[in-house]
Amino acid sequence: MSMLDRKLRRDLLRMKGQAAAIALVVACAVAAYVGSTTTYRALRSSNEEYYDRFAFADVFAELRRAPATLASRIAEIPGSGTVETRIVADGPMNIPDFAEPATAHLVSIPPGGPRLNRLVLLSGRMPEPGSDEALAGETLLKLHHLHLGDAVSVILEGARRTLRIVGTATSPEFIFEIRPGDLLPDDAHFAVFWAPEADLAAAMRMEGAFNNVVLRLAPGADRQNVLDNLDRLLEPYGCLGAYGRDRHVSHRFISDEIRQLQGVAVFMPAVFLGVAAFLLNVAFSRLVGTQREQIAAIKALGYGNAAVGLHFLQLAGVIVLLGTLVGTLAGAWFGSVMTKMYALFYHLPLFRYELDPSAVAAAVLLSLLTAFAGVAGAVRRAVRLPPAEAMRPPAPPRYRATLLERLGLGRLLGPVGRMILRSLGRRPVRALLTAVGVAAAMAILVLGAFLDDSISWMMDLQFRRAQLEDATVTFVEPRDPAVVVELRGLPGVSRVEPFRAVPVVLRAGHRTWRIGILGLPASPALHRISDRGGNLVDIPAAGLMLTDKLADLLHVHPGDDLGVDVLEGTRPRKTVRLAAVVRDLIGLSAYMELDALNRLAGHGPAVSGAFLSVDQASEKELHRRLKDAPMVAGVLLQRVAVASFEATNAQYLLFFTGILVLFAAVISVGVVYNSARVTLAERERELASLRVLGFTRGEVSAVLLGELAVLVVLALPLGCLFGVGFSALIARNLSSDLFRVPLVVENSTFAFAALVVLGASLLTALAVRRRIDRLDLVEVLKTKE
Repeated sequence: MSMLDRKLRRDLLRMKGQAAAIALVVACAVAAYVGSTTTYRALRSSNEEYYDRFAFADVFAELRRAPATLASRIAEIPGSGTVETRIVADGPMNIPDFAEPATAHLVSIPPGGPRLNRLVLLSGRMPEPGSDEALAGETLLKLHHLHLGDAVSVILEGARRTLRIVGTATSPEFIFEIRPGDLLPDDAHFAVFWAPEADLAAAMRMEGAFNNVVLRLAPGADRQNVLDNLDRLLEPYGCLGAYGRDRHVSHRFISDEIRQLQGVAVFMPAVFLGVAAFLLNVAFSRLVGTQREQIAAIKALGYGNAAVGLHFLQLAGVIVLLGTLVGTLAGAWFGSVMTKMYALFYHLPLFRYELDPSAVAAAVLLSLLTAFAGVAGAVRRAVRLPPAEAMRPPAPPRYRATLLERLGLGRLLGPVGRMILRSLGRRPVRALLTAVGVAAAMAILVLGAFLDDSISWMMDLQFRRAQLEDATVTFVEPRDPAVVVELRGLPGVSRVEPFRAVPVVLRAGHRTWRIGILGLPASPALHRISDRGGNLVDIPAAGLMLTDKLADLLHVHPGDDLGVDVLEGTRPRKTVRLAAVVRDLIGLSAYMELDALNRLAGHGPAVSGAFLSVDQASEKELHRRLKDAPMVAGVLLQRVAVASFEATNAQYLLFFTGILVLFAAVISVGVVYNSARVTLAERERELASLRVLGFTRGEVSAVLLGELAVLVVLALPLGCLFGVGFSALIARNLSSDLFRVPLVVENSTFAFAALVVLGASLLTALAVRRRIDRLDLVEVLKTKE
């Protein structure tokens, strides 16, 4: 072992506290990078493999009814690959021992099994034609404690059908199960079933016909050309507009999640590595400063500048590699837990977690680069230090009156206060960076709690202040407005607000968007529209109102004309003026006044459903009546859907916030402890001199700890500012077509973040106070100058 190797080992032992603090900050960065990156890659690769192995379709189209012979003409469309026609139906579902209404979504299984969106049989067996058997999603059985062989009933075409569950399955089409038109998933009240084609055709009276088609594109095909040709071919059969995979709801949800994970994998580690670089810079600057004589001796013994520089780089590398090892292990655990949580949320049967060696290698490389960047200045000073100059002690620091003292405010401070101010003024850059490091810890805490604040605020605005309905009833077909009277007569119903939903294609130049226009009364009392600030927005008496995200996608502004192709009835094509744009938070939506929408659709007054205000005491009887109503296609219970979403979301946020609290505490301790240890090492002689001059241990501790307290207090408002900035970046990364995350940070979040930082700083201060109390005055004062 060479002399420099022995020195490296002694230096590590001497600065073990600082080295551990730096290594832990590096570990946080590596854990964040490895955990989020490997989870992101696992989610992306599992999704891609699932799509490929089970032939997820590229194009989808829904229609009213078309003859089965039309499939051959669809296959002749240029660019069309595999084509599969299906029968798809939705109906009210009765689940044993479950009083609330639920909805079943049924998909036909062709003879021999589907070629596209193939099924993954999770348990049981495939259903036999002619036996009223079906496959169900696994979640349905778990939530309702059902078993294979149990049965549910579904109303299809006005008749109740019994489905006996003989197996559980999933498919790439339903990675994320959500009822069409809903904003929130509700697994307890919505389930997907797969039934033999012959059985579903008989139930829907569609023998020799289909109402849904999926296809895969041929290699090199022009997707838009295929969509246009498919629309033209299916238009006489009531096509609701063909669309690509990018507008498939399940695919959009998981694609947004993958994109958001990728952003987190870049942002969070960057913050931690920046703090680690600062800590390394402070620690090694102090180390080089205190080892001037040793550096001179090493050079005098024949070691060159390269050997000296490499020695300090090795010391930094050892600290960082220790942190990288701990961080990799923590990141693997973090990633595996995140993977399990995503597996619960998304139905990915091939979802598996693997510790990607390339992610670990990238983490090691990033950590080492950060270390070398942090110590570069200190190493450069050590290399350039001539031996003769290094043998002389450094020039003593110059203290001078601070700005406050020059303004005459110094007399308000005692001797200890003036010493604190002058010490901070002596190294203002280090003091500022220390405050920034502590502020970064607080900002991370604010960031973690911000997600809960924003989602809670968004849910409260959307579902408790704006949309006041207790239940939403949709009909199988548009009905005469007189049905409102029938709904008012149901048990517990105190208010009924009808709505109309018309499927359309909006056109603005070459840009198009397939959507349903929601028609509401001019002054809705239940289903109200609000902007992002919580202000209620009136429905225009004439013209169309779009959400801002949809208006941006179409590149239109209020006053512009939009082409509207109605996709039902006589399918008229009209031009409508864009009357208003509303900045909302959830989904892409289009609104019109109810009567104006009915005129646009080209037929008389009609309603597609209604929003109900219900007395909670009468809910059970209302549920029973709605479940047995053949005209009802589905019932959404808003309170239940919101509670289900919040329960799932709370589990995720609790874990995520807990991780960030741990990371922030590590940063706080690392920054404060390193700053205190460096300052203590630099000022041991001064502090010991004060003890000899009669200062008590408390007064001596106040000189050092008071300096840290000032920096921590200064860091708190800075941390609030950083936290809001970080939250704004994350909000922008998380926002998508489906959700826009508002920038909402509650005062309680700032208070919580400040308390965690102050608590971590206080514990660190107590540890430093013990070292001050144990100063050997004789040993310190006889230190050679």
